[in-house]
Amino acid sequence: MITHTQYLLLAPWVAHGGYLAATKGWRAADIGYLAILPSLLLRMVHNQAWITAARVQNARSRRQIVERGIEFEQVDRERNWDDQIILSGILLYLGALYMPGGQHLPLWRADGALLIALLHAGPVEFLYYWFHRALHHHFLYTRYHSHHHASIVTEPITSVIHPFAELVAYELLFSIPLITCALTGCASILTFEIYLIYIDFMNNMGHCNFELVPNWLFKWFPPLKYLMYTPSFHSLHHTQFRTNYSLFMPFYDYIYNTMDKSSDTLYEKSLKGKEETVDVVHLTHLTSLQSIYHMRPGFAEYASKPYTSKWYMRMMWPVSWLSMVLTWTYGSSFTVERNVMKKLKMQSWAIPRYSFHYGMTWEKEAINNLIEKAICEADKKGAKVVSLGLLNQAYNLNGNGELYLQKYPKLGVRLVDGTSLAAAVVVNSIPQGIDQVVLAGNISKVARAVAAALCKKNVKVVMTNKQDYHFLKPNMPEDAAENLLFSKTATAKVWLIGEGLDASEHFKAQKGTHFIPYSQFPPRMVRKDSCTYSTTPAMAVPKTLQNVHSCENWLPRRVMSAWRIAGMVHALEGWNEHECGDIVLDMEKIWSAALLHGFRPVA
Repeated sequence: MITHTQYLLLAPWVAHGGYLAATKGWRAADIGYLAILPSLLLRMVHNQAWITAARVQNARSRRQIVERGIEFEQVDRERNWDDQIILSGILLYLGALYMPGGQHLPLWRADGALLIALLHAGPVEFLYYWFHRALHHHFLYTRYHSHHHASIVTEPITSVIHPFAELVAYELLFSIPLITCALTGCASILTFEIYLIYIDFMNNMGHCNFELVPNWLFKWFPPLKYLMYTPSFHSLHHTQFRTNYSLFMPFYDYIYNTMDKSSDTLYEKSLKGKEETVDVVHLTHLTSLQSIYHMRPGFAEYASKPYTSKWYMRMMWPVSWLSMVLTWTYGSSFTVERNVMKKLKMQSWAIPRYSFHYGMTWEKEAINNLIEKAICEADKKGAKVVSLGLLNQAYNLNGNGELYLQKYPKLGVRLVDGTSLAAAVVVNSIPQGIDQVVLAGNISKVARAVAAALCKKNVKVVMTNKQDYHFLKPNMPEDAAENLLFSKTATAKVWLIGEGLDASEHFKAQKGTHFIPYSQFPPRMVRKDSCTYSTTPAMAVPKTLQNVHSCENWLPRRVMSAWRIAGMVHALEGWNEHECGDIVLDMEKIWSAALLHGFRPVA
């Protein structure tokens, strides 16, 4: 559990700065000292912008340098990326208080900027190069630097993931220009800030797993290749280990003959990129306002755990509302995740709408147009299957996807709403020996499939809502209809529950009842006694499914919804039929196929 209590280390200086501003006034207070906190916040926002941009780009799979995935272990290892900002903040506060020449700095001094540039290109780059080479000696590498190199596929935040002793060494190294400026009397607020942003910018850029430095820059100014590295240049250091040691300026690798000979070739290859291909597209959408942060391009640590509402996320409501408006105005789905399983390439695309939009009548046409556009785009790209997730398959929206088949009867891509696998997961979640269950909640397509399957197995399905009972009874197979019963009082130990079930209904169940949802969204766990709740229909994914490092909504790690997995199984098996509208595939067939491909029930 991460509590972010390390930010409290800055509290004394932040409080001190506030006290000085309150007692002396802004004009008399040391502006450089007060500017440290905004500077740290700016750096955090800057780093997060790189994380988001890199994850969006890598989800599209264009210009990728290392074609491998990232797993949860790397996310956990890199969760403390802001520690180096906190450490540098402490050092800046100490310098502003006790370093000669560090107080009451002017806003700008050109001579200080020139001095910092020269000191960085000279001593900093030189010392870093040799320090870095020393870190690759077996003694230091195994004890320190291997922690950083554990990430073969780098992300922007990988740049600052080091053991504490190594972080301190880097901070001391980068402080050489700042201390020299202060001692010589040519320091200024903007030169310090620009230098720190430059370090963050180059660090983040160099650890992106895609090439973004345009070739025309080097053609326009050829010596630039010695003064600025590229993501592909540094990526070779993470894959080859014994080359490309430079910090940001590769000329020391040229001088000491440690430049990887494939640097230019990899740069050109990465810059060209390759045509994006996809076999399976899963269409999802945003849920709550805070869910924008839980998506893969959002906050890496937050997305790596099952979604729950956090107090500090609720405090960001102005940003959440702004992101909602921007998302709403965006006229197309966007890629949020990319996975690979065997030879199957999969992507998750998000429809730019939130759950509450799907309940608005006036949004219905716009949402259907967005889904239709995404299906046509996937079909154009040669996708085999499009699976409809969450409310993208709602009956009152598009008839469980039937609308799109009516409009495009010759559609090449197969549409899958996942009903058969979702129903199979629910049926197989019922403990052995149970001969009676209660079915309560809105009667969805999954509920009808579950009820029919259980009645065929001679399991009594009891309904407590008379209207729903009369609606469902005619849909039951004739040879099993007698197993669908109506009763105002139910004594079954297993309840199958869906949307629309209010809290009072939960309390009609006996103590010790096991609630199994058949709905897309999890029910409120209102029973706090001995009752238990299963997760929404889902399965654990096999290790062959790669690049899984974010949780699908509220589900645990490496667990995906049955509706999403249904699309994967459909493509893996090469099935050619649609599953939407009133069509439900053979539940036993898809359940066996899912198990065959390594998907497992959630414990």
